[in-house]
Amino acid sequence: MPGFAETMHRTFFRTLSLLSPAGQALLLRRYFDWVHRAPDPWKLATDGYEQHKYRSTLRQLPARPYRRIIEVGCSEGVFTRALAGAYPEAEIVGVDVSERALARARVRVPEDGRVRFIRADILTHRPERRFDLVFCSETLYYLGRHERLRRASARLSELLGPDGVLVAVHPWPEATRLHHYLDAHASLSRLSEEIHTSSPRPFAITVYGTRPPR
Repeated sequence: MPGFAETMHRTFFRTLSLLSPAGQALLLRRYFDWVHRAPDPWKLATDGYEQHKYRSTLRQLPARPYRRIIEVGCSEGVFTRALAGAYPEAEIVGVDVSERALARARVRVPEDGRVRFIRADILTHRPERRFDLVFCSETLYYLGRHERLRRASARLSELLGPDGVLVAVHPWPEATRLHHYLDAHASLSRLSEEIHTSSPRPFAITVYGTRPPR
């Protein structure tokens, strides 16, 4: 069960979701710029748990070539760098609401024509292109209530090209609620789920594919 501090944290973000999508996005942008006033606030680059989660996520991917990859909620680019190493031929886009986080991501993974970073939020962003592989990790619980999770699920599905793969990674068992909206989306089909319960912070890696049109 989540502790008091975690419960209050979630309540804060549910309250933000009572705003319009644009208003919610603005406050989330300000919040995450504030959080990133110090580098790597969640120790993504050094925490053994985070590194284990990254390795487990990459192992869960269907074995196929990926030419275009997008990471939603890339923060300071720790996992983006892992993706760039794992898929050296792929075009990779990292997306985050915090410009402070993205400034550090550009130092960690220099933009070179193959890798680039953009400031955007999942609720209002309209993609210019579609992607073979989409990541959304530790992000959905910031969006709050049901309508916003449904909207985010629709936006994530819109990022996928034909035969694309979407990977969602969130704490377990909260992932059951967060991924429910992906499960319910007409254009997505669940391919696999791997639940890691051996660590103090269990998590689920859920993989979706685009559902063929009827």
